[in-house]
Amino acid sequence: MRQWMWMVAAVPIALGAQDPARPITLDEAVRLAQRNAPAAVQARNAVRSQAAVTRTRYAAYLPTLSLGAGANRQNGTRYLLDLDTILPNDVPWRASHSLSSNIELFDGGRRYFDVMAARANVDAAEASEVAQRFSIALGVKQQYFAVLAAREQQGAAEKQLEQTTEQLKAANARVAAGAATRSDSLRSIIAVGNAKLAVLSADNALATANAALSRLVGSTALVTAMPSDTGDAARVSLADAELIAIAEQGPAVRQAEAAVAAARQQSRSAKTPYLPTLSVGLSQSYAASEAGFAVLGDTRNKNLATSLRVNYTLFNGLQREQQVVQASIAEQNATANLRDARLNARQLMVQQLGTLRTAEARVEIQRQSVLAGEEDLRVQQERYNLGAGTLLDLIASQSTLIAARQALIQARLDARVAKAQIEALLGRAL
Repeated sequence: MRQWMWMVAAVPIALGAQDPARPITLDEAVRLAQRNAPAAVQARNAVRSQAAVTRTRYAAYLPTLSLGAGANRQNGTRYLLDLDTILPNDVPWRASHSLSSNIELFDGGRRYFDVMAARANVDAAEASEVAQRFSIALGVKQQYFAVLAAREQQGAAEKQLEQTTEQLKAANARVAAGAATRSDSLRSIIAVGNAKLAVLSADNALATANAALSRLVGSTALVTAMPSDTGDAARVSLADAELIAIAEQGPAVRQAEAAVAAARQQSRSAKTPYLPTLSVGLSQSYAASEAGFAVLGDTRNKNLATSLRVNYTLFNGLQREQQVVQASIAEQNATANLRDARLNARQLMVQQLGTLRTAEARVEIQRQSVLAGEEDLRVQQERYNLGAGTLLDLIASQSTLIAARQALIQARLDARVAKAQIEALLGRAL
C-alpha cells in the first residue's frame, strides 16, 4: 500500500505552475502575424514589384534620351615608306559629345495592352495579398484555438485529479472501516496517478501550443491566448445562400479574375507584331580636334540628324504565330482556373458550413452530456461512500465524464476552426 502511495506522489504535478507567456488577444495575434510572417512580406513585395512593372509600361510612352561625351589622344612614332625616316605621331586631342532621343509613335497598340496587362497583374497581386493575409489569419486562429483547447484540457485534467483524489480518500476510509477490499484503494491510487499524468500532458500540450503561436506571430517573447477568449465562438448570422454567394467573390476568385484580365491583354498584345511600327529620332553631335583636353568638343563642328522609320516584319520564322498561340493558351487556362476557383469556393463553403453547423450541435449536446456526467458521478460517489455502489460503477462514471469533456473540447475547437475557414473563404471577418 505504501509503495503505491509513494509511486503516485512521485508523479510530477504541474498544477499551480505559473505560465510565463504573455496573454494576447486574437486580433493582436492576427495583426502581428500579418505584419511579420514571411509569406505576408513576400505578398506585399509582389504588389510593389507589379506596381514597378506598371510604371515601366507607362514610361514606354516617353521618348528615350541618351547623352555621350569622350576624348582621346594618340602618341607614338611612324615610319615613312623608305623605312628610314621616323616622324612623331603627336596628334591633338579629339573630343566629341552627342545627344540623341527616340520615340515610338505607333506600335499597333502593344504598349497599351502591356499597360492594361500590368494593371491587371497589380490587381492579381493585391488579391493574392488579401488571400495571403486571410490564409495567415486562418493559421493563427487555428493555433490560437489550439491554445484555448489545450487550456480547456488542462482544466479538465485538474478536475479529473480532484475527483480521483476524493475517490482515493473515500476508498481508503472504506478499506480502513472494513467495508471495502484493498483492491478499491489500489484502483483509486492508479486513477490518481493517471489523473496526474493527464495534468502533466495538458501542461506540456499548452506549452507546445504557446511556442507554436509565438512563432506564427513572430514574437521573440512567449505569448499565449487570453483566458477570456475561452468561451464558444460567436455564431454566424448570415444565411448559407448569402455566404456561398460572397465566397464566389472571395480573394481566391478575385485573384483568378485578375489573372484572366491580364491573360486577355497579353493575348491582344501578342497580335500587335502583325501591324507596322512608326518611330522618330533626333540626334545632335559635335566633334573636333583640340590642342588641349576638351571633352565637349567644338560646337562649331556639329551634326544634326532627324530620322523617321517605318518598320513592318513580313516573316520572322513563325515567331509571331507562336506567341499568339501561347498567349491564347494562357488565356484559356486562366479562364478555366477562374471557373474552377468559383466552384472550389462554393464546394469549400458548403463543406465548412456543414462542419460548423454540426460542430455547433455537438457543442450543445456535449455540454448537456458533461452536466449529466457530473451529476451521475456525484450520485455514484455518494452511493460508493454509503456502501450502496461499487468502485467499478464509480470508475465507469468517471470514464464517461472524461470522454464527454474531451468531446466538448473537440467540438468547440472544430466550431472555431470551421468559422475561421469560412472567414478565409469570404475574405472578411464575421
